[in-house]
Amino acid sequence: MTIQEAAERSGLSAHTLRYYERIGLIHSVRRDGSGHRDYVERDLEWLDFLTKLRTTGMPIAEMCRYAELRRMGDHTAAERRAMLEAHRDRVRCRIAELQQDLKVLDYKIDIYRGME
Repeated sequence: MTIQEAAERSGLSAHTLRYYERIGLIHSVRRDGSGHRDYVERDLEWLDFLTKLRTTGMPIAEMCRYAELRRMGDHTAAERRAMLEAHRDRVRCRIAELQQDLKVLDYKIDIYRGME
């Protein structure tokens, strides 16, 4: 599929896809006979995972390290797992913080409701 089709399906812009390729987050995408990028389903699955990492707050540099380890092969699985476990712990902490913030918002909303 073309970069435009991959962008549409992934929810990322073509500019972002090119940037991700340039910094090594995605491998050099296969090219068709005309030299245009030719994305496949496996590329979209990887982009979906990268999007989840980014949405949950993983820094780009850490994502690049993870991608580099992935390209190095199965012998890096333990390090990749450790990276994901550490990131999961940070996400859980952030969720707990957000839950506390939500309680404060609910409290304030209840005060305003009581004033009506």
